[in-house]
Amino acid sequence: MRESTRERESARRRKITLFLCGDVMTGRGVDQVLPYPGAPQLHEAYARSAGDYVDLAERASGPIPRPAEFAYIWGDALDELARVDPDLRIINLETAVTRGDAWEPKGINYRMSPDNIACLTAAGVDCCVLANNHVLDWGRGGLRETLDTLERAGVQVAGAGRDLAAAARPARLAIGDRWRVWVFGLGAADSGIPDDWAAAPGTPGVNLLPTQWDDAVASIARAVAAVKRGQDLAIASIHWGGNWGYDIPPAQRRLAHDLIDRAAIDIVHGHSSHHPKGIEVHHGKLILYGCGDFINDYEGIRGHEPFRSELRLMYCATLAADGALTRLTMTPLRARRFRLQRASGEEARWLGARLAREGASLGTTVEVGPDGTLSLRWATD
Repeated sequence: MRESTRERESARRRKITLFLCGDVMTGRGVDQVLPYPGAPQLHEAYARSAGDYVDLAERASGPIPRPAEFAYIWGDALDELARVDPDLRIINLETAVTRGDAWEPKGINYRMSPDNIACLTAAGVDCCVLANNHVLDWGRGGLRETLDTLERAGVQVAGAGRDLAAAARPARLAIGDRWRVWVFGLGAADSGIPDDWAAAPGTPGVNLLPTQWDDAVASIARAVAAVKRGQDLAIASIHWGGNWGYDIPPAQRRLAHDLIDRAAIDIVHGHSSHHPKGIEVHHGKLILYGCGDFINDYEGIRGHEPFRSELRLMYCATLAADGALTRLTMTPLRARRFRLQRASGEEARWLGARLAREGASLGTTVEVGPDGTLSLRWATD
Protein backbone atom coordinates (compact mmCIF):
# COMPACT_ATOMS: atom_id res chain seq x y z
CA MET A 1 0.00 0.00 0.00
CA ARG A 2 1.34 3.44 -0.91
CA GLU A 3 2.45 5.46 2.07
CA SER A 4 0.11 8.36 2.84
CA THR A 5 1.28 11.97 2.98
CA ARG A 6 0.52 12.04 6.72
CA GLU A 7 2.58 8.89 7.29
CA ARG A 8 5.49 10.31 5.31
CA GLU A 9 5.39 13.54 7.29
CA SER A 10 5.18 11.59 10.56
CA ALA A 11 8.26 9.58 9.58
CA ARG A 12 10.07 12.77 8.56
CA ARG A 13 9.40 14.33 11.95
CA ARG A 14 11.22 11.43 13.56
CA LYS A 15 14.37 11.88 11.45
CA ILE A 16 16.57 14.64 10.11
CA THR A 17 19.07 14.62 7.24
CA LEU A 18 22.13 16.86 7.24
CA PHE A 19 24.57 17.67 4.46
CA LEU A 20 28.12 18.05 5.73
CA CYS A 21 31.37 18.54 3.89
CA GLY A 22 34.96 19.50 4.51
CA ASP A 23 36.90 22.59 3.53
CA VAL A 24 35.23 25.03 1.14
CA MET A 25 37.94 27.42 -0.06
CA THR A 26 36.32 29.92 -2.39
CA GLY A 27 39.20 32.38 -2.27
CA ARG A 28 42.28 32.93 -4.34
CA GLY A 29 41.94 31.21 -7.75
CA VAL A 30 38.27 30.31 -7.29
CA ASP A 31 37.41 33.93 -6.53
CA GLN A 32 39.14 35.00 -9.74
CA VAL A 33 36.78 33.02 -12.01
CA LEU A 34 33.58 34.18 -10.28
CA PRO A 35 31.66 37.22 -11.54
CA TYR A 36 33.25 39.80 -9.23
CA PRO A 37 36.88 38.87 -8.51
CA GLY A 38 38.73 40.73 -5.82
CA ALA A 39 42.27 42.04 -5.97
CA PRO A 40 44.50 39.15 -7.13
CA GLN A 41 47.66 40.16 -5.26
CA LEU A 42 49.19 37.40 -3.12
CA HIS A 43 52.08 37.31 -0.69
CA GLU A 44 53.31 33.77 -1.28
CA ALA A 45 56.80 32.52 -2.00
CA TYR A 46 55.74 30.88 -5.27
CA ALA A 47 52.80 32.97 -6.51
CA ARG A 48 52.18 36.70 -6.63
CA SER A 49 48.74 36.58 -8.23
CA ALA A 50 45.66 34.48 -7.55
CA GLY A 51 45.37 34.21 -11.31
CA ASP A 52 48.43 31.94 -11.28
CA TYR A 53 46.25 29.22 -9.73
CA VAL A 54 43.68 29.60 -12.50
CA ASP A 55 46.43 29.23 -15.09
CA LEU A 56 47.76 26.14 -13.32
CA ALA A 57 44.32 24.49 -13.29
CA GLU A 58 43.71 25.31 -16.92
CA ARG A 59 47.04 23.80 -17.95
CA ALA A 60 46.04 20.63 -16.10
CA SER A 61 42.41 20.28 -17.18
CA GLY A 62 41.38 22.81 -19.80
CA PRO A 63 39.71 26.21 -19.96
CA ILE A 64 37.58 27.52 -17.10
CA PRO A 65 34.75 29.90 -18.00
CA ARG A 66 35.33 33.48 -16.91
CA PRO A 67 33.20 34.79 -15.46
CA ALA A 68 31.68 31.57 -14.23
CA GLU A 69 28.18 31.63 -12.79
CA PHE A 70 27.95 31.57 -9.01
CA ALA A 71 26.61 28.00 -9.03
CA TYR A 72 29.38 26.79 -11.37
CA ILE A 73 31.80 25.61 -8.69
CA TRP A 74 29.21 23.25 -7.14
CA GLY A 75 28.55 21.46 -10.41
CA ASP A 76 26.96 18.04 -9.98
CA ALA A 77 26.76 18.53 -6.21
CA LEU A 78 23.71 20.72 -6.79
CA ASP A 79 21.84 17.89 -8.50
CA GLU A 80 22.65 15.61 -5.58
CA LEU A 81 21.53 18.20 -3.06
CA ALA A 82 18.27 18.56 -4.95
CA ARG A 83 17.80 14.79 -4.97
CA VAL A 84 18.58 14.24 -1.27
CA ASP A 85 16.92 17.48 -0.13
CA PRO A 86 18.73 17.64 3.22
CA ASP A 87 17.14 19.58 6.04
CA LEU A 88 20.33 21.58 6.67
CA ARG A 89 23.58 22.28 4.81
CA ILE A 90 26.72 22.88 6.89
CA ILE A 91 30.21 23.61 5.55
CA ASN A 92 33.62 24.64 6.83
CA LEU A 93 34.31 27.95 5.06
CA GLU A 94 38.09 28.28 4.98
CA THR A 95 38.29 31.67 3.32
CA ALA A 96 38.03 35.27 4.47
CA VAL A 97 35.25 37.17 2.67
CA THR A 98 36.77 40.62 2.47
CA ARG A 99 38.22 43.39 0.34
CA GLY A 100 40.71 44.14 3.11
CA ASP A 101 44.42 44.16 2.40
CA ALA A 102 45.84 43.77 5.93
CA TRP A 103 47.37 40.38 5.13
CA GLU A 104 48.84 38.14 7.79
CA PRO A 105 52.46 37.12 7.11
CA LYS A 106 51.74 33.39 7.25
CA GLY A 107 52.71 32.19 3.78
CA ILE A 108 49.25 31.56 2.28
CA ASN A 109 46.27 33.91 2.41
CA TYR A 110 42.76 33.20 1.15
CA ARG A 111 40.13 35.84 0.47
CA MET A 112 37.01 36.05 -1.63
CA SER A 113 35.31 39.26 -2.69
CA PRO A 114 32.12 39.92 -0.69
CA ASP A 115 30.43 40.52 -4.06
CA ASN A 116 30.84 36.78 -4.76
CA ILE A 117 28.94 35.65 -1.65
CA ALA A 118 26.19 34.27 -3.92
CA CYS A 119 28.48 31.33 -4.66
CA LEU A 120 27.52 30.08 -1.18
CA THR A 121 23.85 30.95 -1.26
CA ALA A 122 23.60 29.27 -4.69
CA ALA A 123 24.07 25.97 -2.84
CA GLY A 124 21.66 26.89 -0.05
CA VAL A 125 24.33 26.85 2.64
CA ASP A 126 22.74 27.29 6.07
CA CYS A 127 25.82 27.52 8.28
CA CYS A 128 29.50 28.29 7.76
CA VAL A 129 31.92 27.06 10.39
CA LEU A 130 34.77 29.59 10.66
CA ALA A 131 37.05 28.16 13.35
CA ASN A 132 39.93 27.44 10.97
CA ASN A 133 43.40 28.58 9.97
CA HIS A 134 42.42 30.88 7.07
CA VAL A 135 39.48 32.94 8.34
CA LEU A 136 41.83 35.66 9.70
CA ASP A 137 44.24 35.58 6.77
CA TRP A 138 43.40 39.24 6.15
CA GLY A 139 43.36 40.37 9.75
CA ARG A 140 40.64 41.05 12.25
CA GLY A 141 39.14 43.64 9.96
CA GLY A 142 38.82 40.92 7.34
CA LEU A 143 37.06 38.71 9.87
CA ARG A 144 34.61 41.48 10.73
CA GLU A 145 33.80 41.93 7.04
CA THR A 146 33.39 38.18 6.66
CA LEU A 147 30.90 38.11 9.52
CA ASP A 148 29.01 41.12 8.18
CA THR A 149 28.80 39.66 4.68
CA LEU A 150 27.53 36.28 5.84
CA GLU A 151 24.98 37.92 8.10
CA ARG A 152 23.62 40.03 5.23
CA ALA A 153 23.40 36.89 3.11
CA GLY A 154 21.36 35.12 5.79
CA VAL A 155 24.03 32.50 6.47
CA GLN A 156 24.69 31.60 10.09
CA VAL A 157 28.20 31.19 11.47
CA ALA A 158 29.89 29.21 14.23
CA GLY A 159 33.39 29.19 15.62
CA ALA A 160 34.41 32.83 15.12
CA GLY A 161 32.99 36.13 16.22
CA ARG A 162 33.47 39.74 17.19
CA ASP A 163 34.51 38.72 20.70
CA LEU A 164 34.98 35.57 22.76
CA ALA A 165 31.31 35.21 23.67
CA ALA A 166 30.25 35.45 20.02
CA ALA A 167 32.97 33.05 18.84
CA ALA A 168 31.93 30.43 21.40
CA ARG A 169 28.20 30.88 20.78
CA PRO A 170 26.69 28.04 18.72
CA ALA A 171 24.77 28.64 15.55
CA ARG A 172 21.07 27.94 16.05
CA LEU A 173 19.53 26.26 13.04
CA ALA A 174 15.78 25.70 13.13
CA ILE A 175 13.76 23.37 10.91
CA GLY A 176 10.22 24.62 11.16
CA ASP A 177 8.88 24.05 14.64
CA ARG A 178 10.16 20.47 14.78
CA TRP A 179 13.91 20.67 15.31
CA ARG A 180 16.70 22.88 16.49
CA VAL A 181 20.28 22.03 15.62
CA TRP A 182 23.09 23.74 17.52
CA VAL A 183 26.47 23.95 15.75
CA PHE A 184 29.52 24.56 17.93
CA GLY A 185 32.60 25.62 15.94
CA LEU A 186 35.96 24.71 17.46
CA GLY A 187 39.51 25.15 16.18
CA ALA A 188 42.68 23.37 17.31
CA ALA A 189 46.14 24.89 17.14
CA ASP A 190 47.51 21.74 15.50
CA SER A 191 45.53 22.62 12.36
CA GLY A 192 47.71 25.72 11.93
CA ILE A 193 45.59 28.29 13.75
CA PRO A 194 47.95 30.84 15.33
CA ASP A 195 47.53 31.26 19.07
CA ASP A 196 46.97 35.00 18.72
CA TRP A 197 43.91 34.38 16.52
CA ALA A 198 41.96 33.27 19.58
CA ALA A 199 38.96 35.44 20.34
CA ALA A 200 39.06 37.31 23.63
CA PRO A 201 36.74 39.69 25.49
CA GLY A 202 36.43 42.67 23.15
CA THR A 203 38.68 41.08 20.51
CA PRO A 204 37.48 39.30 17.35
CA GLY A 205 38.84 35.85 16.64
CA VAL A 206 38.21 32.12 16.54
CA ASN A 207 36.95 29.76 19.21
CA LEU A 208 40.30 28.10 19.88
CA LEU A 209 40.50 24.88 21.86
CA PRO A 210 42.83 24.99 24.88
CA THR A 211 46.18 23.22 24.55
CA GLN A 212 44.91 20.42 26.75
CA TRP A 213 41.80 19.30 24.90
CA ASP A 214 40.44 17.40 27.89
CA ASP A 215 39.98 20.77 29.59
CA ALA A 216 37.48 21.79 26.91
CA VAL A 217 34.96 19.00 27.44
CA ALA A 218 33.45 20.32 30.66
CA SER A 219 32.97 23.82 29.26
CA ILE A 220 31.44 22.47 26.04
CA ALA A 221 29.15 20.25 28.12
CA ARG A 222 27.94 23.31 30.01
CA ALA A 223 27.39 25.22 26.78
CA VAL A 224 25.40 22.35 25.25
CA ALA A 225 23.31 21.94 28.40
CA ALA A 226 22.50 25.65 28.34
CA VAL A 227 20.79 25.43 24.94
CA LYS A 228 19.81 21.84 24.14
CA ARG A 229 16.20 20.95 24.86
CA GLY A 230 13.89 18.08 23.93
CA GLN A 231 14.84 16.63 20.56
CA ASP A 232 17.44 19.31 19.81
CA LEU A 233 20.67 18.08 18.24
CA ALA A 234 24.20 19.36 18.81
CA ILE A 235 27.13 19.25 16.38
CA ALA A 236 30.77 19.85 17.28
CA SER A 237 32.46 21.02 14.07
CA ILE A 238 36.21 20.86 14.69
CA HIS A 239 39.16 22.00 12.58
CA TRP A 240 41.99 19.80 13.83
CA GLY A 241 45.14 18.02 12.77
CA GLY A 242 47.35 18.17 9.69
CA ASN A 243 46.51 18.09 6.01
CA TRP A 244 47.91 14.70 4.99
CA GLY A 245 47.85 11.18 6.37
CA TYR A 246 45.22 8.76 7.60
CA ASP A 247 46.42 8.43 11.18
CA ILE A 248 43.91 9.48 13.82
CA PRO A 249 45.77 10.66 16.92
CA PRO A 250 44.57 9.11 20.18
CA ALA A 251 43.84 12.60 21.53
CA GLN A 252 41.39 13.26 18.68
CA ARG A 253 39.58 10.02 19.27
CA ARG A 254 39.43 10.60 23.01
CA LEU A 255 38.04 14.11 22.54
CA ALA A 256 35.42 12.88 20.07
CA HIS A 257 34.28 10.14 22.45
CA ASP A 258 34.19 12.50 25.41
CA LEU A 259 32.14 15.07 23.50
CA ILE A 260 29.55 12.39 22.80
CA ASP A 261 29.63 10.70 26.20
CA ARG A 262 30.03 13.73 28.46
CA ALA A 263 28.87 16.75 26.47
CA ALA A 264 25.77 15.37 24.69
CA ILE A 265 27.20 16.05 21.22
CA ASP A 266 25.39 14.11 18.49
CA ILE A 267 27.84 14.53 15.58
CA VAL A 268 31.56 15.27 15.56
CA HIS A 269 32.25 16.96 12.21
CA GLY A 270 36.01 16.96 11.76
CA HIS A 271 37.92 18.74 9.00
CA SER A 272 41.38 19.99 8.00
CA SER A 273 42.67 16.92 6.17
CA HIS A 274 42.90 17.39 2.41
CA HIS A 275 41.42 13.91 1.86
CA PRO A 276 38.70 11.83 3.57
CA LYS A 277 39.71 9.87 6.67
CA GLY A 278 38.21 6.97 8.60
CA ILE A 279 34.71 7.19 10.06
CA GLU A 280 33.48 5.94 13.43
CA VAL A 281 30.08 5.46 15.06
CA HIS A 282 30.47 5.74 18.83
CA HIS A 283 27.48 4.81 20.99
CA GLY A 284 25.30 5.39 17.94
CA LYS A 285 26.73 8.84 17.16
CA LEU A 286 28.64 9.79 14.01
CA ILE A 287 32.28 10.86 14.08
CA LEU A 288 33.82 12.20 10.87
CA TYR A 289 37.52 12.54 11.68
CA GLY A 290 38.37 14.25 8.40
CA CYS A 291 35.94 15.10 5.61
CA GLY A 292 38.59 16.11 3.09
CA ASP A 293 38.56 19.20 0.90
CA PHE A 294 35.40 19.99 -1.03
CA ILE A 295 36.07 23.14 -3.09
CA ASN A 296 39.50 24.68 -3.66
CA ASP A 297 41.98 25.89 -6.29
CA TYR A 298 44.58 23.13 -5.86
CA GLU A 299 44.04 21.65 -9.32
CA GLY A 300 47.35 21.12 -11.10
CA ILE A 301 49.47 21.32 -7.94
CA ARG A 302 51.78 18.34 -7.77
CA GLY A 303 52.58 16.24 -4.70
CA HIS A 304 50.71 13.80 -2.44
CA GLU A 305 49.22 12.00 -5.45
CA PRO A 306 48.66 8.72 -3.55
CA PHE A 307 45.95 10.45 -1.50
CA ARG A 308 43.99 11.39 -4.64
CA SER A 309 42.82 14.62 -3.06
CA GLU A 310 41.03 15.60 -6.28
CA LEU A 311 38.30 13.18 -5.15
CA ARG A 312 35.69 14.73 -2.88
CA LEU A 313 32.80 13.46 -0.76
CA MET A 314 29.34 14.76 0.07
CA TYR A 315 28.23 13.39 3.46
CA CYS A 316 24.47 13.06 4.00
CA ALA A 317 23.73 11.86 7.53
CA THR A 318 20.25 10.85 8.66
CA LEU A 319 19.66 10.96 12.41
CA ALA A 320 16.83 9.80 14.64
CA ALA A 321 15.19 12.13 17.13
CA ASP A 322 17.68 11.03 19.83
CA GLY A 323 20.63 11.92 17.59
CA ALA A 324 21.51 8.32 16.75
CA LEU A 325 22.82 7.80 13.23
CA THR A 326 20.41 5.77 11.12
CA ARG A 327 22.09 6.22 7.75
CA LEU A 328 25.17 7.80 6.19
CA THR A 329 25.48 8.02 2.43
CA MET A 330 28.40 9.63 0.65
CA THR A 331 28.43 10.81 -2.94
CA PRO A 332 31.87 10.71 -4.60
CA LEU A 333 32.83 13.67 -6.77
CA ARG A 334 35.98 14.87 -8.43
CA ALA A 335 37.23 18.41 -8.99
CA ARG A 336 37.96 19.43 -12.57
CA ARG A 337 38.24 22.96 -13.93
CA PHE A 338 37.25 24.30 -10.47
CA ARG A 339 33.95 22.43 -10.71
CA LEU A 340 32.61 19.33 -8.97
CA GLN A 341 31.54 16.48 -11.20
CA ARG A 342 30.40 12.92 -10.58
CA ALA A 343 33.24 10.54 -9.89
CA SER A 344 33.78 7.59 -12.22
CA GLY A 345 33.02 4.04 -11.12
CA GLU A 346 36.72 3.39 -10.55
CA GLU A 347 37.07 6.54 -8.46
CA ALA A 348 34.03 5.67 -6.35
CA ARG A 349 35.34 2.15 -5.76
CA TRP A 350 38.76 3.51 -4.80
CA LEU A 351 37.23 5.87 -2.25
CA GLY A 352 35.01 3.12 -0.87
CA ALA A 353 37.94 0.73 -0.49
CA ARG A 354 40.08 3.40 1.19
CA LEU A 355 37.35 4.34 3.66
CA ALA A 356 36.71 0.66 4.40
CA ARG A 357 40.41 0.14 5.03
CA GLU A 358 40.67 3.14 7.34
CA GLY A 359 37.40 2.37 9.10
CA ALA A 360 38.26 -1.25 9.91
CA SER A 361 39.95 -0.38 13.21
CA LEU A 362 37.06 1.98 14.02
CA GLY A 363 34.35 -0.62 13.51
CA THR A 364 33.02 0.65 10.18
CA THR A 365 33.06 -0.41 6.57
CA VAL A 366 31.70 1.04 3.34
CA GLU A 367 29.61 -0.47 0.58
CA VAL A 368 29.60 0.89 -2.98
CA GLY A 369 26.19 0.94 -4.63
CA PRO A 370 25.47 0.39 -8.33
CA ASP A 371 25.27 4.15 -8.85
CA GLY A 372 28.61 4.75 -7.10
CA THR A 373 27.06 6.07 -3.89
CA LEU A 374 28.87 4.94 -0.74
CA SER A 375 26.98 3.71 2.32
CA LEU A 376 28.46 3.33 5.78
CA ARG A 377 27.99 0.09 7.68
CA TRP A 378 28.74 -0.26 11.38
CA ALA A 379 28.21 -2.63 14.26
CA THR A 380 25.71 -1.57 16.88
CA ASP A 381 26.97 -1.11 20.43
